[in-house]
Amino acid sequence: MPKTLNPLQLIADRWQPSARFVRGAALATVVMAVIIVVTGGAVRLTQSGLGCPTWPTCTEESLTPTGAMGINGIIEFSNRMLTYVLCGVVGVFIIASRALAPRRRGLTRLGWAQFWLVMGNAVVGGITVLTGLNPYIVSSHFLLASGLLTVAVIGWQRSREGDAAPRDLVARPVRQLSWVLVAASAALIVIGTVVSGAGKHAGDASKDVRRIPLDWREVTQLHVDFVFIVVGLTAALWFTLRAVKSPAQPRRKVLEMFVVLLLQGVIGYVQYFADTPELLVGVHMFGSCLVWIAALRVFLSLRERADAPIVPAPSDEPGAPVKRIGREAVQPAASSR
Repeated sequence: MPKTLNPLQLIADRWQPSARFVRGAALATVVMAVIIVVTGGAVRLTQSGLGCPTWPTCTEESLTPTGAMGINGIIEFSNRMLTYVLCGVVGVFIIASRALAPRRRGLTRLGWAQFWLVMGNAVVGGITVLTGLNPYIVSSHFLLASGLLTVAVIGWQRSREGDAAPRDLVARPVRQLSWVLVAASAALIVIGTVVSGAGKHAGDASKDVRRIPLDWREVTQLHVDFVFIVVGLTAALWFTLRAVKSPAQPRRKVLEMFVVLLLQGVIGYVQYFADTPELLVGVHMFGSCLVWIAALRVFLSLRERADAPIVPAPSDEPGAPVKRIGREAVQPAASSR
């Protein structure tokens, strides 16, 4: 029976990327995930959410914006086009991971997870337009983008590790403290989306755009409360890591998160007392991405994965196949005669 032609396998048969290339491709997916979040925020902050009033085309008669739609149509349509760029970057990561020798199925699965998140979020983006910027759909659109960023960061980390089972670098109670930190950071971001959904930046100049029926100042106070919780947990984790004499890398990652939180807090306070100017709100959205990336890096730094062991085939004949589990594989040596 003839083999099924798999395009990814055909590429893998002819091209084996370096581990460095795969790491670069993984980092590119992280960068693009951040860009998608920031440009999506720019669409809302420039009142361009309905710049293209329908989906998947820009208008009922045109795929692209017309001159009469002005700058808002261009901004909205440009953000839609970035989805194709993101798909291309994720596609490169998938292909490179699949072609890497030895094959690392975990990396390929993370690439495909990103692809389907992009596709799902594109549909949610269309529903956002068709529902006239329903604030709950807009919030889910942002949270799905944050999910994409999460998978991208994990893929970037996994591209720099081996495939052995993870080994904790600290005791379980310390790991549990990092879980609480990640959960609190996630809650902080979710509450931030509620602030956006209830605030004055509706995404379009039309007065018909719905908002979440909450006092945005009260929700902002809850958001600030969670900022203090996350800062406190970050400080507690740093002192705990020092007390247990953890490796230097986890402590450094916690310090990086602490710095990002301080900068994000300063931007948040300035934008609040300046009556949320659009530019500062956009910078704050970028900062939220950095906070989430920092929280994930703290969590991932508390364990390590070595290269998986190489298990040779039972045969000791020259040229016998090798069961490749780690990053490198060797042929078994020829038996002496």
